[in-house]
Amino acid sequence: MPVPLPLLSLLADGRFHSGAALGDALGVTRSAVWKAVQVCTDHGIDIHSVRGKGYRLAQALDLLQQERIIDQLDANVRPLLRNLEIHNELDSTSKHLLRSAAGNALSGIACLAEVQTGGRGRRGRAWVSPFGANIYLSVLWRFAQGPAALSGLSLAIGVAVLEAVQALGVDGCGLKWPNDVVWNGRKLAGVLLDLSAEASGPSTVVVGIGLNVRMPDSAAATIDQPWVDLDSLLPAGSVHRNRIAAQLLGRVLVALSEFDSEGLAPFQARWARWDCLAGRSVTLQLPTQVIVGRAQGIDASGALLLETGGQVSAYAAGEVSVRALP
Repeated sequence: MPVPLPLLSLLADGRFHSGAALGDALGVTRSAVWKAVQVCTDHGIDIHSVRGKGYRLAQALDLLQQERIIDQLDANVRPLLRNLEIHNELDSTSKHLLRSAAGNALSGIACLAEVQTGGRGRRGRAWVSPFGANIYLSVLWRFAQGPAALSGLSLAIGVAVLEAVQALGVDGCGLKWPNDVVWNGRKLAGVLLDLSAEASGPSTVVVGIGLNVRMPDSAAATIDQPWVDLDSLLPAGSVHRNRIAAQLLGRVLVALSEFDSEGLAPFQARWARWDCLAGRSVTLQLPTQVIVGRAQGIDASGALLLETGGQVSAYAAGEVSVRALP
């Protein structure tokens, strides 16, 4: 069932509201209110229920608003944005834009959702996407080039995401090849690209980004790797999802435009600055074998350079997984 937004709008202030008061405001029975609360809980929304007081959100909601996000974009960014869609619920923002792309949607469309029911990470992993907690952003961009020219795009987007997080006041982040933003080894954000193209172009790319903002405990229990969110890294009261969305969207649009005209070159030195694997021993999980070596940065195409037995070889992302050794 979809998230009951009328109920959440009444609870958004974070205060207690009795079941009777909520029922009167919504024109339903107290039993219907209770059922709506259960739907919210099923979507990962933490609602406290206290006998004699009623219901309240564990944290006040900060819902996404199109106007507030666009108003915070820099003047040079707004021409790059053709349209900003905000949805209460989607299977995934990237799948939604892939469907739009199939219908000849134009470049520069961005999509945000309050909740994803089928969010995806790399290698078939689910991306935990509770309601109103994090940022789930996708951007559709059309390139004249073929797929070979886009091999380093996920790295460029990773740089943009890290720089957005830095601009919000977070220090100490790094980039983990090929597409993760981490803090002290814990995942803060991830990037996933969906590409469709002819061999020589043009190409259509949907850039999907998940950024942990304020992960509720109920959703965090399902995550199978070390993670961190902005709420734990920034001062109390300074985390505002519309500001975060605007900063992230602006940086990603600029990165797409820059990559479109100049490729990976403008991003290589920036990647190297925050490369948290460079010089470290890593294991590289390929589809048919595991390789242990020392990471030596990236090449001009964005491939990982790995030194093994005195030789340096390049490995493209694809279905590769890499882990740093202690």
